[in-house]
This record gives sequence, C-alpha cells and structure tokens, in this order.
Amino acid sequence: MVLDNLSTSLKNSLKKITSALFVDERTIDELVKDIQRALLAADVNVQLVFNLTSKIKERFKEEKPTKEQPKREFLIHIVYEELTNLLGGEKEEIRVQQKKPFKIMLVGLFGSGKTSLVGKLANYYKKRNYKVATIGLDVHRPAAPQQLKILSDQAQVQCFIDEKEKDPIKIYKKFEQQYKNYDILIVDTAGRDALLQELIDEIESLNKIIQPDERLLIIPAELGQTAQKQAEQFHKSCEITGVVVTKMDGTAKAGGALSACAISGAKIKFIATGEKLNDLETFNPPNFVSRLLGMGDLEALLEKAKEAISEEKSKDMEKRLLKGEFNLVDLYEQMQAMSKMGSLSKLMELVPGMSQLKLPKDVLDVHEDKLKHWKECMNSMTKKELEDPEILEGSRIRRISLGSGVPASEIRDLLKQYRLAKKMMSSIKGKDPEKLMRKFKGRIPGM
Repeated sequence: MVLDNLSTSLKNSLKKITSALFVDERTIDELVKDIQRALLAADVNVQLVFNLTSKIKERFKEEKPTKEQPKREFLIHIVYEELTNLLGGEKEEIRVQQKKPFKIMLVGLFGSGKTSLVGKLANYYKKRNYKVATIGLDVHRPAAPQQLKILSDQAQVQCFIDEKEKDPIKIYKKFEQQYKNYDILIVDTAGRDALLQELIDEIESLNKIIQPDERLLIIPAELGQTAQKQAEQFHKSCEITGVVVTKMDGTAKAGGALSACAISGAKIKFIATGEKLNDLETFNPPNFVSRLLGMGDLEALLEKAKEAISEEKSKDMEKRLLKGEFNLVDLYEQMQAMSKMGSLSKLMELVPGMSQLKLPKDVLDVHEDKLKHWKECMNSMTKKELEDPEILEGSRIRRISLGSGVPASEIRDLLKQYRLAKKMMSSIKGKDPEKLMRKFKGRIPGM
C-alpha cells in the first residue's frame, strides 16, 4: 500500500500494546520511540514528530479512559487521533457549485504530474455524472497537448487544445463560448523547474482571465518535507485553494509531503496512488490513518464499488460482502468489479484486519486474462460444482481442464482465490461496517 513501511512499523508498534500485560510509563516510552522511528523513516519533520509524541504522552497522562474502555484501546485511540491531526484533521472536499462551468485550474512545477492529474480528475468527476471538459494551456512542453488529448479520450471527456498557438490566454479565449455546455472545466497549465517570476506572472494572468473556482497545487510525494515550502510559495503567489499529492506509490518520502502540506495550511484534497486513471482518492485523514494502522476503510471500499458498477449492483455487493455467503459465480462477478476498482492488494487494505494477512503475490494479482480463463473454467463446471466449490478435487479438476482448455494449475488458482475471498467474507460476516471502522478508535470524525 501507500506508505507500506510506515504502516507496517505502526501496526507492529500497536501490536506490542495490545499484547502487553500492563500499560505503564515504560510501555508508553517504548511506543513513543517506535512511532518516532517510523515517522522519521517516512521523512516527517523532526519537530513535528516530537510534538506529536509529546502530545500522545501528555494526553495519556492527563486524560482518563471511560469505565468500559481498557487502557490499551484508550492509548490506541489517542495515537489514531494525533496521527489524524498531523495529516490535516478533517476531510475537506471540493464542492462543485451549480454553475456552468465550475472551473478547476491546476498549477505546479515541471514534472509534478499535472497533465496526468487532469485525466484522473476528469475520470473522477465523469463517474459522478458530471459533464466534464479539459483544456490544455501548457504551451511550453511540446508533448503536453497530445498527452492531455490521449488522457481525455481515455476518460471519455471533451478536450480543447491548439498545438500551434503559443499564447495560453488566446487558447483559453478561442473555445470560451463552448465552456457553458459543461458542468466542470479542468485547466492544465505550464510548469517550470522552479517557482520563477516568469511562472508566477503567467499563473496570475491566467488566474485573472479564467477566474477558477478551485486552484489546485500539484505536488509529487517524492518532494518530502520540501513540499511545505512549495505550498507556501504557491499560496502566496496565486492563493491556492487545495493540494493534490501525486506519485504516492513507491516513495518513502510521502509521509513528509502529506504532513508538510497539512501544516502549511493548504488542505490536501486528493492523493494519486498510481498511474491508472482510477488511481485517485479524496484525501480523508481519519480514514487514511485508519488504513495505516490496519483498521481498514470500508467507506472507501464501498465508494470504489459505486464507481465501478451501477448503484443497484453496488448495494447488492455490499449485502454480499457483509453477509459473507457466496459461490463461484458470485466470486467471478465480484472479481470483475474489483478489476475495475484496482488491485486486490489495494482493496484488501480497505477491509479491517485484512491488510495484516501475509498473502502470496500471485494470489493478489488478478488480471483480466486470468478472469477470462476463470470464466472458461466455470463454463465447464456443473451447477453443483459452481454452488459448492469445495467438492472440486482431482478427477473433477482434470475433467474441467480438458473441457475448458485451461491448465489444472489455473483451476487450482481459482479455488485458492475463492478460499481467500471466503476467509475475507467470514471475517466481516454479520458485522456492522461502522463498528468495524470504529474498533479501537472510538468515534471516527466525519462518519
């Protein structure tokens, strides 16, 4: 997952608490040291780390748990709340106003991922039934207009570009009469290697002409703690309304970027967790911390389900998920939806407790080709076999393999995936999703 090393370190720290016979001053000191090491390794500012851990010790000493709340749970709850505060506190979403169009302008330095983010945002809002258009005003990078056109086509939204014109204001005005036909207009702007006066002047000119409703600063997670300085500089220049942190996958510095943006006063609105159009999430500090601590995020899971399939099917999936009862046909339908939602490994971190299971990579990697093979296997199964996969053994697997042309090893992979899913479902069967989310945490803000 995003910040995988930090998540593992924090979960190991909390395990020591839950397994401790007593929660005393020594236990607190050990926990604080573990958290300090984990956060510093994730590139979080030293002073921020010490402020956070001092607050944890102070709160545990001064505040008292309820009679029903064990000290262990009380301490974990404090850790959860302080980590949430470190990353910005409450979620702050973009509220699209009823005007045509609602304009979102992206700004940032060269290589921050602005153009890719335009495609992700276009895809995000289109899935929420907005009529979206994009416009390319990056006249300095030769490949920018074509890249934007390709991404917009993938998201199936209108794209306005003019590769010959080198004045961004003229490009914007050229298509101005058409913008009113769209709910949202997403504006891609040019970047520079540094926040130079030339870039500031261009942004200020565009800001005056476009009058965007949102000005989002795009910051790559690899910047780490220096993200704070960049956020403050851009805010001073063009009064940014929010931040999007990109390239969250595969960097140890993401903790630094997230915390730096939060303390700069610039609220993080989204995080980009991969290269695909679907790899964009609204940034919700309480739920993000919940995932870091291995407590899951069912809210995000169900949100992804709604994006991938119709509302009716999404509700049906939710019922099945919480019921914990399904057969191979149900599994196939769920895996089809999951393939649209993202990798199974990413989805598992959203289910309380599942991120802590150490599962083989081949079990987690479910690709489209494998789904096709599984469908061919199922077409060669009897109704009884589909409804009760546990009866599938040697002779039956050989028969299905011959009938479908799929190797017996892939049929066993299917059964392995079925048993994994069954284990996942049984862990949450009959449980209230809110209670699952609130385990060890008390009340989660915003839910």
